[in-house]
Amino acid sequence: MELVKGMDLSFTKELEGLGARYYLNKKEGDVFSIMKKCGANLVRLRLWMNPYDENGKAYGGGMNDIATTIELARRVKQNDMQYMLDIHYSDFWADPGRQYKPKAWRDLKGEALSKAVKDYTKRVMKTMEDESLIPEYVQVGNEITNGFLWPDGKKENLEEMVSLLQSGIEGVRAISPKSKIVIHLDFGTDNEMYRKWFNAIEPYHLDYDIIGMSFYPHWNGSIQMIQDNMNDISKTFDKDVMIVETSIGYTTDSLGCDAMVYSKEFEEKTDYPATQDGQSKFLEDLFQAVREVDDNRGKGVIYWEPGWLPIPECKWATDVGRVYMKDKVEPGNSHGNQALFDSEGNANKALYKLGEM
Repeated sequence: MELVKGMDLSFTKELEGLGARYYLNKKEGDVFSIMKKCGANLVRLRLWMNPYDENGKAYGGGMNDIATTIELARRVKQNDMQYMLDIHYSDFWADPGRQYKPKAWRDLKGEALSKAVKDYTKRVMKTMEDESLIPEYVQVGNEITNGFLWPDGKKENLEEMVSLLQSGIEGVRAISPKSKIVIHLDFGTDNEMYRKWFNAIEPYHLDYDIIGMSFYPHWNGSIQMIQDNMNDISKTFDKDVMIVETSIGYTTDSLGCDAMVYSKEFEEKTDYPATQDGQSKFLEDLFQAVREVDDNRGKGVIYWEPGWLPIPECKWATDVGRVYMKDKVEPGNSHGNQALFDSEGNANKALYKLGEM
């Protein structure tokens, strides 16, 4: 199977609405087309249930409801790429620190919640089928290291978490049995955590295909560490592995944005200079590490939000989104210096080299 060279382009609609433009060889082009020309073969798209408050005000972050996801998935297929549907089972961001139930499910528990998960997943997949947009891969949950659909599906409530996962998996399989199902955790270098997590669910024989990992070198450590974990986890649990999120800075400049995450301090925690050459070398080495996973179990790499240009107005959340997330951090553009385009929208070296990786 061809190695996945993936891009998470979930922010695209909002970015374009704020004036983002993308260039390859100094010629303006559609960002999906540019990715395809550079060697990408898959796009990952996140899905939120209802990313708006009770008054219809958007939470931000791309407003990735079903209508936006269909629109973006259509552009993926028009460019002859596969896509991965990343179902968050939340109205907004879901990660290890927050896995809030959708507003519509706040009062549901037990079998009623499991049924809602299965019915919703089937509905999403049927909608995609009706649009001729069945995803090749589906994530049931996003970075569910600490469970999902809190408090019911917290990992401490193991049987409940597994029941909810099973409901999501059954919902996918009912409509698209051939879609590969991904279970995704964060911190891809933490071997002990991965072993404990997947050992805990092993007795339930969940029907999934791929263990997805997040890997951010400034937080998680070296490429050697994640390669070691991929080797061990794929062998121990007899599953393919994929890095479904990664990124690194090509500069430590904040590029006019207030909330930029990548800094000189983070650069020093990696083995790569914050330059276009350093960014390109990081991706080259990461793809090579995935290729070298034992028994051809390493299936690919997906770069997180390569098109998120440093447009200050394009924030991870609006004010109402921040309130929903119970987050005290001021919303801002946190990722622009980790994109695969420079501040003017010109493709970085890493994109030009992607086809050779």
